[in-house]
Amino acid sequence: MKWRVQPCTSALRVAAVLCGLATGWPPASAQSAWAPTGAWLQVGSADETQTLTAGLVWDWSWQRRIGRGVINGYWEASIGRWHSNEDAGSSAYWVTQVGLTPTLRWQPGSWPEGLLLEAGIGLNSLVPIYRSGDKRFSTAFNFGDHIALVRQFGEGRREELALRLQHYSNAGIRHPNPGENFVQLRYTHRF
Repeated sequence: MKWRVQPCTSALRVAAVLCGLATGWPPASAQSAWAPTGAWLQVGSADETQTLTAGLVWDWSWQRRIGRGVINGYWEASIGRWHSNEDAGSSAYWVTQVGLTPTLRWQPGSWPEGLLLEAGIGLNSLVPIYRSGDKRFSTAFNFGDHIALVRQFGEGRREELALRLQHYSNAGIRHPNPGENFVQLRYTHRF
């Protein structure tokens, strides 16, 4: 399936802000407690759908020891574009996804430094309502839950690569509720 470039002013604005944040804008003196602590870009694929998603993270200030491991977390805000064909042979179909997800991270004590697991369940809006091939969501509101294997690297382990499995569905609020499963690759830069 080929990607078609469509103008998306909102996504371009978000990308510009993310680029600015990744290069040190705004300066540290202007940042507040509400300033994000990182930015990320992610690609993903399901059976008949591809995604490109960008977002920001806000690390939580707490952490807890569990056995020899450590658990902590972050908030994630995302905006993405999903591309699929509505039906076989039809023209491209685009969906905009906006989400907010609390995520827990666990660094097992027996694992090498910088290798960890994470999981989260968040709220998402998919507009227009998602459809692909024979799948039809019945609501724009959906939950998005994920699990991921994360590898931190670089100076101060501020860079991350994650392999994620993510599921979107409305949890049976309304039917049909076929859900969609994605495999995603994410790059994150912590400020």
